[in-house]
Amino acid sequence: MRFLVDENLSPILADLLRVAGHDASHVRDIGLQGATDQAVMDRAEAEQRVVVSADTDFGTLLARSGAKLPSVLLIRRLVGRRAADQAVSSWPTFRLYLKTCKAAPSSS
Repeated sequence: MRFLVDENLSPILADLLRVAGHDASHVRDIGLQGATDQAVMDRAEAEQRVVVSADTDFGTLLARSGAKLPSVLLIRRLVGRRAADQAVSSWPTFRLYLKTCKAAPSSS
């Protein structure tokens, strides 16, 4: 799968996704640090990536647009702001998401 990790989550999360075999970028990696949420959504859609964020505004943007893509995976922070803690605490959510995606019937 292809992911775009937003700036409110650690770049370590993108690293973990890459190690797990996914195509993952952090907004810092592609020059979008400080960009608007809409710019991040547009880039994710253009590159067919899932937006990964702790910012609930992405879900609102998607709902208001009526678009089906890009998908948004909301990660709620349960720990402090330390990057390693965020990445490790988010990993179970990713495993569940990926398992669900594999089990879902293909739309093609």
